[in-house]
Amino acid sequence: MEQQWKISRRDLLKVSGTSAASRAAAKAKGAAPRGRTKVAVVRTADRAKGVSEVFRLLEFPSPRGRDVLLKPNFNTADPAPGSTHNDTLRELVAQLRQRGARGITIGERSGPPPTRKVMEEKGIFDLARELDLRVINFEELQDADWVHLNPAGNHWQNGFWVPKVVAEADYVVSTCCLKTHGYGGVFTMALKLAVGMTPKRLMRELHGNREHMRRMIAEINLGYRPQLIVLDGVEAFVDGGPAQGKRVTANVFLGGTDRIAVDAVGLAMLKELGSNEAIMGRKIFEQEQIQRAVELGLGIRGPEQIELVASDPASQELANRLRERLLAG
Repeated sequence: MEQQWKISRRDLLKVSGTSAASRAAAKAKGAAPRGRTKVAVVRTADRAKGVSEVFRLLEFPSPRGRDVLLKPNFNTADPAPGSTHNDTLRELVAQLRQRGARGITIGERSGPPPTRKVMEEKGIFDLARELDLRVINFEELQDADWVHLNPAGNHWQNGFWVPKVVAEADYVVSTCCLKTHGYGGVFTMALKLAVGMTPKRLMRELHGNREHMRRMIAEINLGYRPQLIVLDGVEAFVDGGPAQGKRVTANVFLGGTDRIAVDAVGLAMLKELGSNEAIMGRKIFEQEQIQRAVELGLGIRGPEQIELVASDPASQELANRLRERLLAG
C-alpha cells in the first residue's frame, strides 16, 4: 500500500501539512479535555425520537455547508443490534440535513460477509437513492485510496490503514449499537466502530492477537475523529455478539462527542441490564479498549468528566442510575 508513515506519538499530536497522512494525524490530535463532556441519555423505543433528542440535547460542531461521512455498524446484515437499524440512519440523515449538511456519504467495510452483499441485504443502496446519499464500500477501495499509520508504541505488526476519505473527511458522524463482543473485543460500541475503517486483510492479525486485541482496536481511532457519536440501544446484546447474541430490550439512545465517554456510559448501561462476566467483573475504566484510548489522549480520562443530560423524567431516572454505575466502576 502507498503512503506508509511512521511517526512518534509526540509528533502525531503536532503534525500538520497537506499530505493525506498529515491530515490524518492532525485529526488524531484530540488531547483529553480538561473539563467535562456531555453524554445524552434518551429513554425511548422510537428510533426517530432517540436520534432527534440526542441532537437536541448536545452541543457539537455545526455540519452546515460541510460534507458529512456517516459511519454505521454494518458488520453483517443481522437485525439491530447486529447492525445499524435503517430507521436510525434515516433520522440521522434528516437531522443533518435540517442543520445544513451539504452532502452525506455512508462509508463502511463489513466482515466476514462481503460488504456489498451486506449493503444489498440491508437495502442501503435503495435508501441511498431515496435520500440522495453517496455510498462508499471501503472493501472496494484501491491501494492508493488508503493512508498508512504506524505511530510509535502501537501493537500492530506494521501499523494499520484507514481510508483516505476518512482521514480527509470534513465532518464524521458515527453511529453504533449497544452490545458485547464474543470474539475477544469484550464490547463493541464507539471505539470498536473504527475496525470497519481498516482493510479486511488486517482482521486475521487483529483477531489472532488475543493479548493486545482491545488495545489495537483503540489505536485505530487515531486515524479519525468524529464530531458526533449516536448509539442506538433500543435493543442490546448482553452476551455474545457482534452479529447475534443474548438479546434484551434496553430502550435507550446515547450520544456524545467523546468516544471514550459514550463507550463508558454504554458499559454502564450493559451493567445496568446485567451482562456477562467480562463486563460485570471489570471496572469500566479498566476495560482495555478504554484504558488504551485514555493513554492515547482520545478523550476523557475518568467518569468524573462525564455529564449526563436527559430528555425527560424517565431518562433522568435512568441517567441517575448510570451515573452511580459509572462512579462505582
